[in-house]
Amino acid sequence: MANPEQGNQTSITEFILLGFSTLPELRILFLVFLMIYIATMAINLLIVALVVADQSLHTPMYFFLGNLSCLETCYTSTLLPRMLVGLLTEDRTISFSGCLSQYYFFGSMAATECLLLAVMSYDRYLAIHKPLHYAACMRGRSCLQLAGGTWIGGFLANSITTLSMSQLTFCGPNGIDHFFCDLIPLVKLSCNDPQVMEMLAFTLCLIFTLVPFLLTLMSYICIIVTILRIPSTTGRQRAFSTCSSHLIVVTIYYGTLLIAYMFPATNTLRDFKKVLSVTYTVLTPLVNPLIYSLRNKEVKEALRKALRKCRVGQC
Repeated sequence: MANPEQGNQTSITEFILLGFSTLPELRILFLVFLMIYIATMAINLLIVALVVADQSLHTPMYFFLGNLSCLETCYTSTLLPRMLVGLLTEDRTISFSGCLSQYYFFGSMAATECLLLAVMSYDRYLAIHKPLHYAACMRGRSCLQLAGGTWIGGFLANSITTLSMSQLTFCGPNGIDHFFCDLIPLVKLSCNDPQVMEMLAFTLCLIFTLVPFLLTLMSYICIIVTILRIPSTTGRQRAFSTCSSHLIVVTIYYGTLLIAYMFPATNTLRDFKKVLSVTYTVLTPLVNPLIYSLRNKEVKEALRKALRKCRVGQC
């Protein structure tokens, strides 16, 4: 055991990410995740480039979509490169500082995405429920403030948790039963009383996950009520099409995230929770831009115009 007089010093300097170590054919898994990573980066960067370059996409909805795609590229890059190195070299060790840094950036961006999805649902609420006041409410300055607030809020919130985690003492074992440094597996390995950290994590989870989820849910209840009041079928379909893509993204992200952290941490559900973690950390950043681009006429038209320019040598 660590000496109590050591304070916040750690007797463990590195951890082992057990992750997928029990699975056979790690090289095949490496190729799968490598293709997912390349596709995620390419598609999200393409969405960001389209939003910046195409004048028709200079609207609040696409401004937030560009922020989401930018967030997804950073979100994926905090986890997948380290995972790919581990799968390829079978070196699963990560330093304490590296583990803490990975958790900080992952947790900050997860909180930012929760806030950003809530802001995007509010944007759709205003567009459908108050169309006459939409332009006045969602001016350029307002959009910048809302987007900036989500990034600042997410990073500040996780700074508190990360700072608290840096004060924990780890005296063995050092095997993290996950493919990245997450809060719960790390707290389980510490020699300290986990109740304080668990309470802090629970409080921040309520504020930055459950509250944005409830705000998003309330926005969509209001949106659905407003849509149902539209007399014509064509009008209802047009109104719902403006927010259906965002609704799918919210369902996928919050569904997997909440289930992964609401289920009790038992041995029976351990592998199932890893699958859910893969969904919201690896697959969701890939699926999000595909849902928006495949279901959105404006994005597809912007892509066609960009391709036409490239064909004539203007890109």
